[in-house]
Amino acid sequence: MQNAYAKFAERRQKLEEQYNDEYFLKQHKRGKLTALERIHLLFDEDSFEEMDAFSPPANVSFGKSTKAMGDGVIAGYGTVNGRQVFAFAQDFNVLGGSLGTAHANKIIKIQDMALKTGSPIVGLIDSGGARIQEGVSSLAGYAGIFRRNVLASGVIPQISVIMGPAAGGAVYSPALTDFIFMTADTSYMFVTGPDVVKQVLNQEVTPEELGGASVHAFKSGVADFVFNDDEHTILGVKALLSFLPDNHIENPPTMVSDDPVDRIDEQLRKMVPDDPNQPYDVRDIIKTVVDKNRFLEIAENHAANIITGFARIGGYVTGIIANQPKVLAGALDIDSSVKAARFINFCDSFNIPIVTFEDVPGFLPGTDQEHSGIIRHGAKLLYAYARATVPKITVVLRKSYGGAYIVMNSKNLGGDFNFAWPTAEIAVMGPEGAIAILYRKELEAAEDPEALKKELAAKYRDEIANPYISDEKGFIDEVIDPAYTRLKLYRALKVLEKKTVTLPGRKHGNTPL
Repeated sequence: MQNAYAKFAERRQKLEEQYNDEYFLKQHKRGKLTALERIHLLFDEDSFEEMDAFSPPANVSFGKSTKAMGDGVIAGYGTVNGRQVFAFAQDFNVLGGSLGTAHANKIIKIQDMALKTGSPIVGLIDSGGARIQEGVSSLAGYAGIFRRNVLASGVIPQISVIMGPAAGGAVYSPALTDFIFMTADTSYMFVTGPDVVKQVLNQEVTPEELGGASVHAFKSGVADFVFNDDEHTILGVKALLSFLPDNHIENPPTMVSDDPVDRIDEQLRKMVPDDPNQPYDVRDIIKTVVDKNRFLEIAENHAANIITGFARIGGYVTGIIANQPKVLAGALDIDSSVKAARFINFCDSFNIPIVTFEDVPGFLPGTDQEHSGIIRHGAKLLYAYARATVPKITVVLRKSYGGAYIVMNSKNLGGDFNFAWPTAEIAVMGPEGAIAILYRKELEAAEDPEALKKELAAKYRDEIANPYISDEKGFIDEVIDPAYTRLKLYRALKVLEKKTVTLPGRKHGNTPL
């Protein structure tokens, strides 16, 4: 027994010696934590259990090899805030974190385990991509990972954390997961790198300009969260996990809140300006209504004309969607439609109720939008709302016009509870457009067309667009006092707690991709 244990201890010691001072220094010089440090920061103290720590890399006859145990990835499971989570962290110190056969097999093993046990999975990505020395075997490894990403979609939460490079085919695993985090200045994602861009297009571009965190946060919308360093990025991951259920069967974790559900906020009565064309920040309304003013916003810098994120109302985890009047007057366009549709799909997959705060003048007009497919992309948002079976509650704050009224979880699209504030305007179109069509001749003949426009606009709002007409016809369940919004939402969530819906039997619908 002594000899057997001595061999065991020697093996463990070699693994520990792999993580020497030089190992930490190399990564710290790059402004990054090591894979080992990232794992320890993510998991509760002493809870992480590593799997396949001694996996040897494949033998190669071409190019550089390594003798490092584990083949450049740390994989295993543990608890995050007391809940079971699986994770892997690619190790850039080992052949640039490149994915070889053993490396891929380790990731695939924990993907399978996460799916079997119904546990979230987090990928800490810092890799140069497929290992060239292993040829097609490394590509096959990626294919196995991608397939499991798809199998796990809508079954367990999948989170990708880009903490270094993610290049080539490697970017498609994160793209298949539910949320993507990036670390500013040290992470980037692209399918074809700067060298290929130069060779093919003769353009000089840096990795940051091509696929840095700011590019994907503001322009492409690929990144949902960006933080300034590794430590804050991982803290962000832990904050997100606190809102998510372990899998599609369970409900998201409720928390006892000391924020009274019957809290009345009279300031809400003043948040929507009297001037219907004056902007305001809808975040102020969201934070006033939710527990402790805490709102975790998702993709805040992309498609900023719509807000998405998680909060709690009376302890209930809730997905929040809100038109943002500060940006494009809250109009829907291609990017905001896709952003919101994706968020709705996630909430519906994981039993998270959706609360919509609506102030939308319509879809953004123009040739750019039409030629780029606003019809198809706008239909994604409509499809997502109509298909979702979780509790769906809408509060119309101000404008709700035309097709945008229909799309934003209207009653006939499947809204469970649809409330409106007294400031709501619900109609086929806004006063200006309606008057221009209905009273064209009168306006042309008028001595003072501007005065007539104002008079007709006031009459339109009073007789056509006011919320009480929709209330009386049943398209709105109730026009509510804004100060009581929190209480109304809590009671609606409570009554919908046991909501069940049976959908038609089918393989799957044909989403307007």
